[in-house]
Amino acid sequence: MQNLRKEGFDIGTHRTRKLMETLNLEVKQRVAYKVTTKRKHSDAVADNLLNQNFNPLAPNQIWAGDVTYLQTGEGWMYLAVVMDLNSRRIVGWHIDKRMKTDLVMKAMIMAYNLRKPPKGLIFHSDRGSQYTSKRYRNLQRQFGIRTSMGDVGACWDNAVVERFFGSLKHDWLLKVAQPTRAHMKNDLAEYMKYYNLERLHSANNDQSPVEYENSLRKVSGWS
Repeated sequence: MQNLRKEGFDIGTHRTRKLMETLNLEVKQRVAYKVTTKRKHSDAVADNLLNQNFNPLAPNQIWAGDVTYLQTGEGWMYLAVVMDLNSRRIVGWHIDKRMKTDLVMKAMIMAYNLRKPPKGLIFHSDRGSQYTSKRYRNLQRQFGIRTSMGDVGACWDNAVVERFFGSLKHDWLLKVAQPTRAHMKNDLAEYMKYYNLERLHSANNDQSPVEYENSLRKVSGWS
């Protein structure tokens, strides 16, 4: 609806419902949240510094990440993302057929290389073994990133990233067949471009993540 308004169409919720009825369209319910990561009890955990503060005042203050599963005709794949909570932009991601520590490390390295954030940035995740591992904690320490963790299975502690995964699956990947892992990777790359450059967010005053960040640059001079 926001996209149509942005293009100049006069449309509201009631009219949208009527059009959906005429076209025999219906909204599909998303599947329930499912835990993908579990902590090794020998690994250290961090305090919850985020405390459900999903709207930091500026970019590169709080990032959040998680891992989700994606099914193809050749088997499962796993996706790790890093999101800047200020604009909801995906600043780092990596996909692999194995859910190892390298998966989340490569997503974080991509994010760090793209943004070059100042020391003290908070990164929030669950307590999955990938995030609590010594290798990953050393990487964050090297980058000067402060670690924040919610509890395993508490999806509300990372609700914004969970909503991103829901949109990815139900608005994009599940609408077409995913016969191979290579096909999934290509389709996922296209979605990341669409999500960051075009998909509108109510939290961004109905702008895409990149549009919102560009508007911040004009106002605040952030770079």
